[in-house]
Amino acid sequence: MKTPSTSIASQPVRDDPLTQLVRWLDRVPYSLLALPLRLAVATVFWNSAMAHLANWQTTLVLFQDDYKVPLLPADFAAYMAVAIELSAPALLVLGLATRPVALVLLGMTSVIEIFVYPQAWPTHIQWAAMMLVLLCRGAGALSVDHVIHRHWTSR
Repeated sequence: MKTPSTSIASQPVRDDPLTQLVRWLDRVPYSLLALPLRLAVATVFWNSAMAHLANWQTTLVLFQDDYKVPLLPADFAAYMAVAIELSAPALLVLGLATRPVALVLLGMTSVIEIFVYPQAWPTHIQWAAMMLVLLCRGAGALSVDHVIHRHWTSR
């Protein structure tokens, strides 16, 4: 009488804990990742706006003497920067126009890095990385962008 042989293929595969962890992490929805990215970027620019608004005269002097953004008058650059720093965070928190906002903030970060604080590249590259993810992947499902997209594609 022959005993049945057990093949390796019929054995249940047991993943090691590291493999299980990686599989679990791979299943995290992008929306749960995009939300803290949006909030982190929003916080950076909101805090900057609050600092600029705390003393507008100091802000104007900074733009005149220290920041020296090329091609733009200092006063105009100050107003434009603070307008972006106020509006972009609100839009990011809502997840509204996330990709265009990320593009604008990426441009603003580039100007800051190149012309104002080139030595701050470690910080700016972190901001840029977050904004690039938002630019390329959008706001995720927990956003007004997603609701608008669903509405338009259902028509």
